[in-house]
Amino acid sequence: MLNRLNLLTRHFARPYFTRPSAPTLSSPFLAGPFAMTSAAHAKPIHTAACLIIGDEVLGGKTIDTNSPFLAKFCFSLGIQLKRVEVIPDDEEDIIEAIRRMSSRYDFVVTSGGIGPTHDDITYSSIAKAFNLKLQLHEAAFERMKRLSKPHPMQPNFDWETPSPGLNAKLRMVELPFDPKVPAEHQAVFVADDMWVPVAVVNGNVHILPGVPRLFERLLENLKPSLVPRLTHLEGKGTHRFMISTPLPESAVAPFLTELAAKVEPRGVKVGSYPRWGKKRNTVTLVGADKEFLESLVQEVEAGVQGKLVSKEDELDAPEDEDRVYSQ
Repeated sequence: MLNRLNLLTRHFARPYFTRPSAPTLSSPFLAGPFAMTSAAHAKPIHTAACLIIGDEVLGGKTIDTNSPFLAKFCFSLGIQLKRVEVIPDDEEDIIEAIRRMSSRYDFVVTSGGIGPTHDDITYSSIAKAFNLKLQLHEAAFERMKRLSKPHPMQPNFDWETPSPGLNAKLRMVELPFDPKVPAEHQAVFVADDMWVPVAVVNGNVHILPGVPRLFERLLENLKPSLVPRLTHLEGKGTHRFMISTPLPESAVAPFLTELAAKVEPRGVKVGSYPRWGKKRNTVTLVGADKEFLESLVQEVEAGVQGKLVSKEDELDAPEDEDRVYSQ
């Protein structure tokens, strides 16, 4: 027991996230998504950015599925995802990117680099980016001990015995801490059966793991704390209408240019997307006002000689996939 105390003294002696006196539903570390207080909802969310961190993505070992998931998540809430970047596990790159994104966008999400190994440097790099220190999140450590399952290759591991494995686990619960910000605004548990907290730095940087199933679940469970900050949308969300056209892009370009200028003041974006090797291309209308978008459909169908579809390939006929049509 004495050895264990020697190992953990440097952690538990620090004043970071202290253990609540009693685990209640109002506890910022044990309650879930409602732990975020109203102060954290003060700034509305209009824009978002995503930072994917990992050598394995840039090296082709892993395919990034987290940024597409975030894109759909933001679209469903009416948040404009403005930027997605993939960078290596490099401290300088992380610091530069996260400072820039935090200064420009309302909701910033990072993915990856918060595991137990030497190249998991996201927490420490983001802490340096904002001149913060890493300190133990005691509630996360307690939840880790309670909710983690023993790995079959570590049959003798226990939380009372000092070991390299224990040190590695502690790396995952040392989070950036700003002494000027209430602790409950800096980390939140969003699911009762998950020990991983969503660390929040500089008010808008949300640090998530790179494992897709964890990333997706944490993000979905974070939604209740984000929705109150979407006041600019009045609950409308974002809608997309797709019109399939047999015309090439060059033929519909004049009409779409005029249409885009007309509807831009109403917050509608007009898109044109060629489908190489297919006979039909796609025109899109995207915006928050569903009724206004619906009112445009007939005009667009006539202007591009197309038809409203629910899927891009809805009107496709069997054809030679290798044939390329002029756009």
